[in-house]
Amino acid sequence: MLELKDIRTSYGQIEALKGVSLKINQGEIVCLIGSNGAGKSTTLMTISGILRPGRGNIFFKGEEISSSYPHEIVEMGISHVPEGRRIFPRLTVKENLEMGAYIISRRLKTTPPIPPLSKGGYRGGEKSI
Repeated sequence: MLELKDIRTSYGQIEALKGVSLKINQGEIVCLIGSNGAGKSTTLMTISGILRPGRGNIFFKGEEISSSYPHEIVEMGISHVPEGRRIFPRLTVKENLEMGAYIISRRLKTTPPIPPLSKGGYRGGEKSI
């Protein structure tokens, strides 16, 4: 379903990913674990098209997506959710979820229902969703 072959991604002259390869089959749940600076975020940003690999190939459902733009990759069903609260900080949690559901909403011609997370407002980790 998702396959990376020898991905190399750089920040200027610094090569952050040096030949990353992985294969994820449909139905699998995969965790990307590593220390700070190991390349976890760079790998995810490369998959989602935010960063371009200098070398290597990315396939999703058998289709080469290495040179696709982020909005095209989102249309295919891959989304990148930044860590922490770096999404749309001025929007409410519900508004952020609605933004995340935009592609589905467009296809369904309606917004999927988003249930309240807590009565009386959002707390702690719920604000990070």
